[in-house]
Amino acid sequence: MLSRMVTKKIGKRTEHFTATGNNLFELTMELEKLAFPDVEKCGLCGDNDLYLTAYLAQGKYKYTKIVCAKCGGGITFGQRQDNPDIFYLRRGEDKKYLWEKKVEKIEKQEPKKSDKFEDDDPSIPF
Repeated sequence: MLSRMVTKKIGKRTEHFTATGNNLFELTMELEKLAFPDVEKCGLCGDNDLYLTAYLAQGKYKYTKIVCAKCGGGITFGQRQDNPDIFYLRRGEDKKYLWEKKVEKIEKQEPKKSDKFEDDDPSIPF
Protein backbone atom coordinates (compact mmCIF):
# COMPACT_ATOMS: atom_id res chain seq x y z
CA MET A 1 0.00 0.00 0.00
CA LEU A 2 1.36 3.40 -1.01
CA SER A 3 0.34 6.69 0.54
CA ARG A 4 1.17 10.32 -0.08
CA MET A 5 0.22 13.53 1.64
CA VAL A 6 -0.81 16.49 -0.50
CA THR A 7 -0.82 20.03 0.81
CA LYS A 8 -3.31 22.60 -0.46
CA LYS A 9 -3.10 26.23 0.56
CA ILE A 10 -6.49 27.79 1.28
CA GLY A 11 -5.98 31.41 2.24
CA LYS A 12 -3.60 31.59 5.17
CA ARG A 13 -4.36 27.99 6.17
CA THR A 14 -2.63 24.86 4.96
CA GLU A 15 -4.80 21.77 4.50
CA HIS A 16 -3.22 18.32 4.38
CA PHE A 17 -4.88 15.46 2.51
CA THR A 18 -3.62 11.88 2.42
CA ALA A 19 -4.24 9.57 -0.51
CA THR A 20 -3.57 5.83 -0.62
CA GLY A 21 -3.41 3.23 -3.35
CA ASN A 22 -2.19 -0.31 -3.90
CA ASN A 23 0.28 0.86 -6.55
CA LEU A 24 1.57 4.05 -8.19
CA PHE A 25 -1.31 4.16 -10.67
CA GLU A 26 -4.00 3.90 -7.97
CA LEU A 27 -2.20 6.43 -5.78
CA THR A 28 -1.94 8.91 -8.64
CA MET A 29 -5.61 8.41 -9.54
CA GLU A 30 -6.58 9.16 -5.93
CA LEU A 31 -4.46 12.33 -5.97
CA GLU A 32 -6.20 13.45 -9.16
CA LYS A 33 -9.46 13.64 -7.22
CA LEU A 34 -8.14 16.82 -5.63
CA ALA A 35 -8.16 18.59 -8.98
CA PHE A 36 -8.15 22.14 -7.64
CA PRO A 37 -5.36 24.68 -7.22
CA ASP A 38 -4.33 26.52 -4.09
CA VAL A 39 -6.69 29.41 -3.28
CA GLU A 40 -4.63 32.27 -1.91
CA LYS A 41 -7.32 34.93 -1.43
CA CYS A 42 -11.02 35.69 -1.67
CA GLY A 43 -12.16 36.41 -5.21
CA LEU A 44 -14.48 39.15 -3.93
CA CYS A 45 -12.63 41.16 -1.27
CA GLY A 46 -9.06 39.87 -1.64
CA ASP A 47 -8.68 38.83 2.01
CA ASN A 48 -6.75 35.65 2.88
CA ASP A 49 -8.82 34.55 5.90
CA LEU A 50 -10.42 31.60 4.11
CA TYR A 51 -11.64 28.29 5.47
CA LEU A 52 -12.89 25.02 4.08
CA THR A 53 -16.40 23.91 5.03
CA ALA A 54 -18.94 21.26 4.06
CA TYR A 55 -22.65 20.96 4.70
CA LEU A 56 -25.74 18.99 3.80
CA ALA A 57 -28.71 20.88 2.34
CA GLN A 58 -32.28 19.59 2.40
CA GLY A 59 -30.98 16.35 3.85
CA LYS A 60 -29.53 15.12 0.55
CA TYR A 61 -27.37 17.68 -1.29
CA LYS A 62 -23.71 17.65 -0.25
CA TYR A 63 -21.67 20.83 -0.62
CA THR A 64 -18.00 21.57 -0.04
CA LYS A 65 -17.05 25.22 -0.09
CA ILE A 66 -14.27 27.72 0.58
CA VAL A 67 -15.63 30.68 2.55
CA CYS A 68 -14.11 34.08 3.31
CA ALA A 69 -14.28 34.96 7.02
CA LYS A 70 -14.15 38.68 6.22
CA CYS A 71 -16.90 39.20 3.63
CA GLY A 72 -18.74 35.86 3.84
CA GLY A 73 -18.35 35.20 0.13
CA GLY A 74 -17.44 31.77 -1.09
CA ILE A 75 -16.70 29.42 -3.90
CA THR A 76 -18.36 26.02 -4.12
CA PHE A 77 -16.62 22.91 -5.33
CA GLY A 78 -18.16 21.12 -8.26
CA GLN A 79 -18.14 17.37 -8.73
CA ARG A 80 -17.76 15.49 -11.95
CA GLN A 81 -20.86 13.58 -13.04
CA ASP A 82 -18.85 10.61 -14.28
CA ASN A 83 -16.89 10.44 -11.00
CA PRO A 84 -18.38 12.38 -8.06
CA ASP A 85 -15.21 11.77 -6.05
CA ILE A 86 -13.36 14.32 -8.23
CA PHE A 87 -13.68 17.90 -6.98
CA TYR A 88 -12.92 21.12 -8.83
CA LEU A 89 -13.58 24.81 -8.22
CA ARG A 90 -16.58 26.10 -10.14
CA ARG A 91 -16.02 28.55 -12.98
CA GLY A 92 -18.41 30.84 -14.80
CA GLU A 93 -18.93 31.06 -18.55
CA ASP A 94 -16.00 33.50 -18.70
CA LYS A 95 -13.78 30.73 -17.19
CA LYS A 96 -13.14 32.82 -14.06
CA TYR A 97 -13.69 31.25 -10.66
CA LEU A 98 -17.31 31.62 -9.61
CA TRP A 99 -17.13 33.44 -6.26
CA GLU A 100 -20.56 34.17 -4.80
CA LYS A 101 -21.50 36.95 -2.43
CA LYS A 102 -22.82 36.01 0.97
CA VAL A 103 -26.56 35.51 0.87
CA GLU A 104 -28.11 37.62 3.58
CA LYS A 105 -30.98 36.08 5.44
CA ILE A 106 -34.16 38.02 4.92
CA GLU A 107 -35.68 38.86 8.23
CA LYS A 108 -39.36 38.10 8.47
CA GLN A 109 -41.09 41.40 9.06
CA GLU A 110 -44.22 41.76 11.11
CA PRO A 111 -47.11 43.16 9.11
CA LYS A 112 -47.73 46.80 9.82
CA LYS A 113 -50.98 47.68 11.50
CA SER A 114 -53.19 49.86 9.40
CA ASP A 115 -53.98 53.27 10.83
CA LYS A 116 -57.63 52.60 10.04
CA PHE A 117 -57.84 49.32 11.98
CA GLU A 118 -56.11 49.88 15.31
CA ASP A 119 -56.75 47.38 18.12
CA ASP A 120 -58.49 50.05 20.15
CA ASP A 121 -60.72 51.21 17.29
CA PRO A 122 -64.26 51.47 18.72
CA SER A 123 -65.85 50.76 15.33
CA ILE A 124 -64.65 47.13 15.44
CA PRO A 125 -67.44 45.11 17.12
CA PHE A 126 -65.19 42.41 18.63
